Amino acid sequence: MVRKNRIYSVCLFIFFTIVAIITLLPLALLAVSSLRPGSDLMRYGLNFSIDWASANLNEYKMLFSGQNAYFTWYKNSLIITVIQVALALFLSACVGYGFAMYEFKGKNVAFVCVLLVMMVPTEVILLPLYRLITKMKLINSMWGIMLPYLVIPMLIFFFRQYLSGISKEFLDAARVDGCTEYGIFFKIMVPLMKPSFAAMGIYQGMQSWNNFLWPMIVINKIDKITLPVGLQSLLSPYGNNYDILIAGSCFAIIPILILFVCFQRYFIEGMTAGGVKG
Repeated sequence: MVRKNRIYSVCLFIFFTIVAIITLLPLALLAVSSLRPGSDLMRYGLNFSIDWASANLNEYKMLFSGQNAYFTWYKNSLIITVIQVALALFLSACVGYGFAMYEFKGKNVAFVCVLLVMMVPTEVILLPLYRLITKMKLINSMWGIMLPYLVIPMLIFFFRQYLSGISKEFLDAARVDGCTEYGIFFKIMVPLMKPSFAAMGIYQGMQSWNNFLWPMIVINKIDKITLPVGLQSLLSPYGNNYDILIAGSCFAIIPILILFVCFQRYFIEGMTAGGVKG
């Protein structure tokens, strides 16, 4: 039995090692390509073949030289991501908490509506959203980008499922002790929801940081566009700046890596608990 368990563990280790290598290969390819001159990229494309004698950090020097608006785009994306993730987590958690812990008329119908909205692709409602943002005079503003993503059906569903696994006896005990409904949420439920906040923080952070289509539609000023839109603008019919594009793409991965490293210990726990109803 011990021998079988050991063989199983070794096979599992080998399998996940292979999966990790396959997952990291694109990142390694991107890093190696960022050290190559732009002419080599145009001639040979992305590959691991590199002449180390001609390898240099000129592309990164160009990024930090201030000759382009890269760090303006970077700052815009960073501000939008932080604000949007914080508000989306808070507002969606409040809605999910209401669905999970309270009974009210029309609750099931409202939750079915949330599920129906989840099934609608964002691309389908882009035109109505654009007209709404135009009427609200939020074109070329950060709030124009963030507003449609402040309450996310996916997050509402996740928080509702997560909180359904928490006993309502916590609420009853807190009410007996004289705690207000707001106090119950902020002092009792929010600490219990840390794993779910971490899991959804990583998910929503990636969605916000990589959001391309909606910011491209809402923003048309070069100093207000986000990083994905800015990097795409480097490719045009009049010339392709692959040097900055590859180096900028490498540097753009850093915030997501930091986010995952900070919250990864809660990620699996939050995702697993969110999928089980107690």
